[in-house]
Amino acid sequence: MDALEQMSREQLVAVIHDFAKNWLAHDGLWFQAIEHAHGMDAAIAADAEAWRRFSPIEAARIRRRLALPERGGLEALRTALDHRMYAVLNRQHAVLADGVLRFYMDDCRVQSARMRKGLPDFPCKQVGLVEYAEFARAIDPRIQTRCLACPPDAHPRAYHCGWEFSIAEEPLGQAG
Repeated sequence: MDALEQMSREQLVAVIHDFAKNWLAHDGLWFQAIEHAHGMDAAIAADAEAWRRFSPIEAARIRRRLALPERGGLEALRTALDHRMYAVLNRQHAVLADGVLRFYMDDCRVQSARMRKGLPDFPCKQVGLVEYAEFARAIDPRIQTRCLACPPDAHPRAYHCGWEFSIAEEPLGQAG
């Protein structure tokens, strides 16, 4: 830790980018190892399970670090999404209007790399359904998640995947 404490702000930002790239590279290599050993379906199932466990951990750490309220709603989720590990690697944006938060991954590092190599989109929807729902619920358990588009779905050129978040209606007397 002493080495980090000696770094300038610019050096620390570079370290954060390197850490995020290393994390993403490890995630991809882990996935490929499972895929080569057991096939794509097994790799996607294992990836979904890993994200089922990781997403709430990441969300809880972000919530604590930013002192977000436990039931902070869609505004807390919008803030938390900007602080995820891959937010430093991908271009994303969110729009909060009319009680709905729409989140778009405009440029996904994984999908962009595949495009440059002439490969089809990686079919990440099954994993994304788990990842985003678990992350959102860890920020506020009332949040419901709906996929707007995610590969293998067709999606507009403007984004790789899109997600919609809303607050579930609670029955009378159930608010907490």
